[in-house]
Amino acid sequence: MDGQSMRSTYSASSSVYEFVEEFGRTYHRYKEGIHRALDIGTGTGIWAVEFAEKHPEADVLGTDLSPIQPPFVPPNLHFEVDDIDDDWVYNEPFDYIHGRYILPSLKDPKTALKRIYDNLRPSGYVEIMETLMKIESADGSLDNTVIPRWHHLLLDDIKRMGRPDPMVPLWLEQLVTDAGFVNVTVKKFAVPINTWARGDEQKIRGAMMMINLLEAAQGITMFICTKVWGWSQEDVELFLVQVRADLKNKAHHGYVPIICVYAQKPLDTYQ
Repeated sequence: MDGQSMRSTYSASSSVYEFVEEFGRTYHRYKEGIHRALDIGTGTGIWAVEFAEKHPEADVLGTDLSPIQPPFVPPNLHFEVDDIDDDWVYNEPFDYIHGRYILPSLKDPKTALKRIYDNLRPSGYVEIMETLMKIESADGSLDNTVIPRWHHLLLDDIKRMGRPDPMVPLWLEQLVTDAGFVNVTVKKFAVPINTWARGDEQKIRGAMMMINLLEAAQGITMFICTKVWGWSQEDVELFLVQVRADLKNKAHHGYVPIICVYAQKPLDTYQ
């Protein structure tokens, strides 16, 4: 997604950063009739824990490559170590499958969506939320910062190493439709990169995003710039000083685009 396409949807006003009432917790839309739910790429398991607490009638499974989930969880939730890219082997289909921030890390997003489709009951739901690996602004306030260069370094590395295209979330709606889902709904959000946006909620979200960006910047940038581009560690640290300063500067009205897709498996589907 380029800056122009985002500007056709959003403006620089604070209303750009209005979220749905329960941002990040859209599962309440499907609470009726959910008996089996799967959270793929669950990470720390926070989303799965909240979902299980809200839906004690549901059997909830969270899967991830890393066993970093908490040991004490609701009785209707359990975690398993699993790789989304491997064949899926489940005894029963699910009523609801959820995933966020997963597609760019997969070997083949099309195959993953096919597996999601095949493991849902007819009329079951899928919800996928993805963040674009790009910071944008609607007013040009990032143009004279180091942020565009930072983007190019990271994205060019991904292309050079033959990894999945980080812009795959832009095609999420089409990928879901091609997989056979119906009633596809797309929602787009924009999260401020720091506390520049007006309103307490937006400032909180911006503060959280800034923490995420600052934590990610160190490890990712150091690895890519030293291993791929041949920089010295000292040069990377100097570069990161500029990156952090620009991320924190409230005069820079940057935002991170987020795309969320909800879809349903057709009722007249037989497995």
